[in-house]
Amino acid sequence: MSQNYFKLTSLLLICVHTLSYGQDESEHIQLVNTGLFSVRPETILSTRLDFTNTASGTFVNDGSVYYYKNFANDGYYGISSSLKSSSTFFILSNSTQAKRITGNSLASFYNIEFDSELNGDAFDLMNNIDISGLAHFKNGIVKVDPTKNAITSVSNGMVTFLAGARHENVGNHSFIEGAVEKKGNDRFEYPIGHKKYFRPAVISAPDDILATIVGQYYLDDAPFFTTHKKTAGVIKVLNEKEYWRLEGNLKQPNMVVLSLDWNEETTPPELLKNPEEELHIVRWDAKQQLWVDEGGVVDMSLNRVTTVAEIKDFGYFTLATVKKDWIIEGDVVIYNLVTPDGDGKNDYFIIDNINKYPNNRVEIYNRWGVKVYETTGYDPKGDGSTNVFRGYSDGKITVDKNKKLPSGTYYYVVTYEYKDANGSRMIKKAANLHVETN
Repeated sequence: MSQNYFKLTSLLLICVHTLSYGQDESEHIQLVNTGLFSVRPETILSTRLDFTNTASGTFVNDGSVYYYKNFANDGYYGISSSLKSSSTFFILSNSTQAKRITGNSLASFYNIEFDSELNGDAFDLMNNIDISGLAHFKNGIVKVDPTKNAITSVSNGMVTFLAGARHENVGNHSFIEGAVEKKGNDRFEYPIGHKKYFRPAVISAPDDILATIVGQYYLDDAPFFTTHKKTAGVIKVLNEKEYWRLEGNLKQPNMVVLSLDWNEETTPPELLKNPEEELHIVRWDAKQQLWVDEGGVVDMSLNRVTTVAEIKDFGYFTLATVKKDWIIEGDVVIYNLVTPDGDGKNDYFIIDNINKYPNNRVEIYNRWGVKVYETTGYDPKGDGSTNVFRGYSDGKITVDKNKKLPSGTYYYVVTYEYKDANGSRMIKKAANLHVETN
């Protein structure tokens, strides 16, 4: 395809004269940069043409640039790291089609604004972009392309908020549909949603400055719940209408506290009959292949549920109601089935959140009242990796130590020290435990 170029120069800009008007065979006029181009602070550049920064192009914006048409970056597009003066405006007007933000090379922005006269899906993001300042969502949904880029081997689209980056004015009118990545150790509300609904997820500030956590929201994904249906016994009603995905590079015990909101238009009404007492966050446990309780502290003023402590792992999350009579002080949940067959499901005696109360004791007796297991400091890591009951007689004073126990009904006694505003007290819970070792 042949190109006819016309040089563009301006007293407002510093450049090696490589920014050109181009006209292709289809008479489509575009603005193309093939070399070095720099926009100084307090300088304004505006274009109503499609813009392309080619593979050989370097474009540094420390001023204000307005893009009214499509944007493509295949070269270097960024800002001066020592300056905080850069603003980029993606504006869509007089169009019935979404603006395309494309390219095979990362584009870095400080402040960025999305503003569209077209409601709904207004921006097709088919490039990876970094934001280090403020993202203003004036109007229009930014739809991220999740397909793999054959050249870069990563997803075509991704929005990354760097350390200290923030956003404002998100809502049903404007949010990001697709994956959003957050880097750094800041508290962060993911500006995510799906199918016209803004549905954020909020994480507490990670301890690790190198933390990287990706969040995404999904609505009306029925096939997902056909394979993610099984729930732990404490869960009463599962939200099968929506879910969130969080993936990151953190490990226990340095995870994050998670908050999710409910919305009367997306969250099933059967979950909202008594949210203050019953609504919790649940996580799909990939190892056990079932939804497990992560706890819940409800803020009725915000329609928000927050885990009682750091989440145990990343993965899929949604909302659910729980059986309150199963939960004892400190959101401790005791499961009454052990099947130590190595399938990753109930392979040990699970006591959710017991690791938060290290002054604990677990005792197990057979039906004749003989102690077969005893330990203190049960499951200290909260992941079942150490000091847990796996169907073997073990402890300081037990019969047939280290012997595999026969299948049957046993009896557990769990005691732990619980502290709250009223002081410290010992909590004791006892009930049947079913063990299947055959």
